[in-house]
Amino acid sequence: MKKYLTLLKSTKLFQDIEETEIESMLDCLSAYAQIYQKGECIFHRGERITSVAMLLEGCIHIQKEDYWGNLSILSEISAGEIFGEVYACLGNEKILNNAVAVRQSTVLFLDISRILTVCPSACRFHGRLIRNLLSVIASKNKILTQKLSHMSQRTTREKLLSYLSEQSLRTGCSSFDIPFNRQQLADFLSVDRSAMSNELCKMRDEGILAFDKNHFVLY
Repeated sequence: MKKYLTLLKSTKLFQDIEETEIESMLDCLSAYAQIYQKGECIFHRGERITSVAMLLEGCIHIQKEDYWGNLSILSEISAGEIFGEVYACLGNEKILNNAVAVRQSTVLFLDISRILTVCPSACRFHGRLIRNLLSVIASKNKILTQKLSHMSQRTTREKLLSYLSEQSLRTGCSSFDIPFNRQQLADFLSVDRSAMSNELCKMRDEGILAFDKNHFVLY
């Protein structure tokens, strides 16, 4: 785990905790890492989990699949971000979605019971870790609210403009990259890919925006 200590120190979960403290805390938290190949599930819908997962390398999509097999991408997990924390905290609740590796990914697992219970050795930064976890959960709740604002738009154009506007405001620039390809963006916004592509072309022709693959410019 030594090669990941710099990454861990930069994450929100281990914010304000020194690398030497993180290294000792990993043993306290029964931490272990596992590698997943492209397409493999880290968490499966219907299972119960007892660990918080953190992506160390690669990319993870949180996906929802309906009865007919239609997929929607709820979120993308990047290196240093955690996932599964809500269900780990809930304990007996079954997961409603799948967590799938988009490419080869390394995932760190941390025992939730060890996080929420101060260890006998009372490590100095354990309280900070708990506060950081609560902060991450609150931040994710905010992001979910933002996604709901996109989804609440009535038309494909309105959903696209809502999402792209938010990305522009987040980066502070009218020119930016998004983390999705066309199919992934359509799944994220729960719209038909062909209809979405047509709408993007119409907006480009109208001078509203320009795009090249996942790079966009708003006018």
